Amino acid sequence: MNKVMIIDHPLIRHKISLMRDENTGTRDFRILVEEVAMLMGYEALRDLPTELVSVKTPITRAEVPMLSGKKLAVVPILRAGLGMVNGILALVPSAKVGHIGLYRDEETHEPHEYFCKLPDSIKERLVILPDPMLATGGSAIAAVDLIKAKGCKNIKYMCVIAAPEGLKALHDAHPDIDIYVGCLDEKLNGDAYIVPGLGDAGDRIFGTK
Repeated sequence: MNKVMIIDHPLIRHKISLMRDENTGTRDFRILVEEVAMLMGYEALRDLPTELVSVKTPITRAEVPMLSGKKLAVVPILRAGLGMVNGILALVPSAKVGHIGLYRDEETHEPHEYFCKLPDSIKERLVILPDPMLATGGSAIAAVDLIKAKGCKNIKYMCVIAAPEGLKALHDAHPDIDIYVGCLDEKLNGDAYIVPGLGDAGDRIFGTK
C-alpha cells in the first residue's frame, strides 16, 4: 500500500532543529543533511526484499537473510538533493546513482528541466528520489514524471522538510508513490519558501548565496 509517512523520530527532529539555526555553518549543515538522510533511509528501505544465503560462520554453516539483487537507484534532484545521497549510500553502497536537474523560475515558481541522467534498466529498479525541501511540489512532480516516462513504477520520494501545500500537490499528482518526510512545516510564504523552514538548502549545503 502506498503511503505518506512523517517520520517522527527524536534524532531526526533534533538534527532538523540544528539545521534550522541560521548560525549552523556549511560543514555542519552538510553533515546533518547526510545524517538525516541516512536515518530516513533506514525507514524508507524497511521493505527491501531479502533472500536466504548460505554462510559459514566461525561456529557452523547457516542460512541467513541478505538483500535480494542490486536493483536500487538513488536519483537526487539537483542540486540540493546531492546532499542526501551519501547518507543513503551509507546504507546501500551498491546502489546506482542518477541525476535530475531542475531549476525553479523565480517569478512563476514553475520547474524547468536542464539535465536527466538515469541508471540503466531504470524501469526494473526501486528509485529513491531525495530532495531536502518539498515546497510547492512542482520540482518533485516533474522529477517523478521524468522517471515514470522511462518506465519506472517503483518510486519512493524523500524530503527533510515539507510544506503542506507541496505534500498535497505531490500526493495528488502521484498517489502511487511512497513519500517520506522528516518534518511537516506550517505553510509557504508569498515567495514560495517553507515557513519556518531553513532557508535555501542548496546554498547552505554548498556554501553559496
